[in-house]
Amino acid sequence: MKHIVILGMIVALAGCGGANRFKDRPQRGVSAATPFYAPSASGPLRSACLASDRKARSDRLCGCIQAVADQHLSRGDQARAVKFYRDPQSAQDIRQSSRESDKRFWKSYSEYGTQAARICT
Repeated sequence: MKHIVILGMIVALAGCGGANRFKDRPQRGVSAATPFYAPSASGPLRSACLASDRKARSDRLCGCIQAVADQHLSRGDQARAVKFYRDPQSAQDIRQSSRESDKRFWKSYSEYGTQAARICT
């Protein structure tokens, strides 16, 4: 079950989006003619996302994921998270680790994942 949760989180981050859920509903202070704004940035997670085989990947989604990572993860944590694209099992291993450094990383990574899912979808 834990494997499914971790894999689901990775897929949600890398495979979500593309559709604009606010397209027909203007936000406060934004007219219906204004396109939905998603932050974008370049970096290691954007590159890994674009290089992945996930069907829903896009420049917009991957750039947004990177922008959120820049706000929530250190460069070292980003480098660590890049490995999850190639080896999802490594995410599970870190999540289940009893090492304090892994626990701190996983807490930051989980918060990042929640924010990326909220902002980038």
